[in-house]
Amino acid sequence: GRFIMEKLNGKIVIVTGAGSGLGKTISEYFAKSGASIVVTDINLLSANETLNQIKQKGGDGIALCVDVADPKAVDEMISKTIAQYGRIDFLFNNAGAAIGGEFKDMTLAHWHKMMDVNFWGIVYACIGVYPIMIKQGSGHIINVSSFAGLMPGGLMSSYSTSKYAAVGFTLNLRSEARQYGIRVSALCPGYLETPMHESALIVTDYYKKHDEKYLQKKHKYPTPEECIDHMMRGVLKNKCIIVSPRKQIPFWWLNRLFPSLGPWIWFKIIQRIKKKNM
Repeated sequence: GRFIMEKLNGKIVIVTGAGSGLGKTISEYFAKSGASIVVTDINLLSANETLNQIKQKGGDGIALCVDVADPKAVDEMISKTIAQYGRIDFLFNNAGAAIGGEFKDMTLAHWHKMMDVNFWGIVYACIGVYPIMIKQGSGHIINVSSFAGLMPGGLMSSYSTSKYAAVGFTLNLRSEARQYGIRVSALCPGYLETPMHESALIVTDYYKKHDEKYLQKKHKYPTPEECIDHMMRGVLKNKCIIVSPRKQIPFWWLNRLFPSLGPWIWFKIIQRIKKKNM
């Protein structure tokens, strides 16, 4: 079409949180297109699993154990990538963690965890790759936020705040980066069927009960595989904010027109969840 899809063949791509879920799907998508993937995850076992699947299909890459909340580990990830491949074309800051529940049940440690992984992890990686991409005169940074970074939710104040911060940072960086030939995008997925749901820490009892019932239903949400083509089209078109699945987009528009609607709807949802699970 009008947009020439970038040839991904031979590109060097870092994906954080690539051991499972969306990060794994992104890694496989790029590998299939002929890119080399630096597969990183806090769990080396799952990073290696993703890498093995890539290699079985004829793809190329390396696996690294990286905790994005540790700036030294992030620096090391970048220097190892440069040592191995000499350049970085795409950085997917995809690693994330989730905590659900009421603000009154969250500790300061919960807040720090959310900001360390979902916000600072992105900043650390950007600090590391930015000078490299400036020197290259090219590169694309994709910060994976969330639909919760565009719209308020209930029972996720710390998570949503960290994701809002990621979007705000991305938009600011995008305006500066363009002069150096660097692209910056925010990828904002809605609820997807990924292991992040199971690993989410729920700190409020009635919400925990609700969540347990919900986890028993299979295939309530779209899978990353179902959304990846739509997401990557947005990435390769250099879209500023990519919302996926598509059916979330009208809610985003509505929220911008009527900012007080979201909190009111969520108040009603919380009342309903509470009534059913008290």
